[in-house]
Amino acid sequence: MQIKFTKMHGLGNDFVMIDAITQSISLSTEKIRFIANRHLGVGCDQLLLVEESDASNADFRYRIFNADGVEVEQCGNGARCFAHFVQQENLTNKTEIPVITNTGRIVLQTEDNGMVTVNMGSPILSPQEIPFSAPKQQPSYQLEVEDKTLTFGAISMGNPHAVIVVTDVTNTSVKEIGKLLQQSKQFPKSVNVGFMQIIDKQHIKLRVFERGVGETQACGTGACAAVVAGRLQGLLDEKVAVKLLGGSLSIHWAGDKNPVMMTGPTCTVFKGIISLRE
Repeated sequence: MQIKFTKMHGLGNDFVMIDAITQSISLSTEKIRFIANRHLGVGCDQLLLVEESDASNADFRYRIFNADGVEVEQCGNGARCFAHFVQQENLTNKTEIPVITNTGRIVLQTEDNGMVTVNMGSPILSPQEIPFSAPKQQPSYQLEVEDKTLTFGAISMGNPHAVIVVTDVTNTSVKEIGKLLQQSKQFPKSVNVGFMQIIDKQHIKLRVFERGVGETQACGTGACAAVVAGRLQGLLDEKVAVKLLGGSLSIHWAGDKNPVMMTGPTCTVFKGIISLRE
């Protein structure tokens, strides 16, 4: 089986984009892992599938698979790449593109300056819906993990996030602490763990340890979750520049039930064809 693909990235968070509308696609977990393998396959943090939508209020279905082959709910950097990909492949000529994900509808808006703004929807704060085991909703939570007491905000942006405020993001044990939280039974679907250093109320630095991937160069939903967590704790203004390892995103959240708006760049790296064993 031969599959046409496009390699893209959003601030270094990289993707294999596959059009499953004009070509017949059948991908097992093993095949996704092979494609994502940086030594044997193409290499990526996530594989993104573009499918036809069966919903009247969306033009496409957007599916996301982590490098370990597990399908996940949402990916903000991938959503921006998705918008430019469907335009480049002549699948749409729209600049406002509604798509359906496993957790609902989001709207992608391509800008004249090459940026893409994504309406990520309202953040989910109810512990049960994140999902996170806690007796009630709070701006922040504490969890005893091994010999550490971790304080974090818990938010879902269609996928679960824990956001920890740190004094210096450069000298933080991202992998160690990230794995501890991901293995906690209080996050039944695991969790993406963000480490946020606050520069001022309009600027933060962020590193994210993602489920099924590890630390990535950037995480769009993680940036959204960090700003929401900071706003809930009274630490941030409603518009924040988020500096990640791969570059910066602009996040805007007016609070309450308002949607989180994310703006940032995309980059097409190359196109190719990969052969997979049947």
